[in-house]
Amino acid sequence: MGQGTFVLAVHVHPGSRRPGVGGVHQGRLVVRVRARPVDGAANDEVLDALAAALGLRRSDVSFVHVSRSRDKLVAVEDSATLRARLHSLLGAPDGTAHLARGRDPGGH
Repeated sequence: MGQGTFVLAVHVHPGSRRPGVGGVHQGRLVVRVRARPVDGAANDEVLDALAAALGLRRSDVSFVHVSRSRDKLVAVEDSATLRARLHSLLGAPDGTAHLARGRDPGGH
């Protein structure tokens, strides 16, 4: 991870009828995707959805640790608008509470 990298904790809802990014579940940003968790399809959609929602290139978003769990850790490259977009998506007074610069908040 680079110096301008944050680790974002997300909660994934695969097989969603209404895909999108926004809201909080147990302190994690919610990402809803249509794909089912088969052959990594849902994981691919998670990264695509996050990149689009955060205004980043797909190459600026990657998994820190991939597991079968719905709770994931995603590394995102910092940008001028990242914090403002997160604030909006989280619907919280301070979206940065869900970020950790250059480290994994889950201890992985």
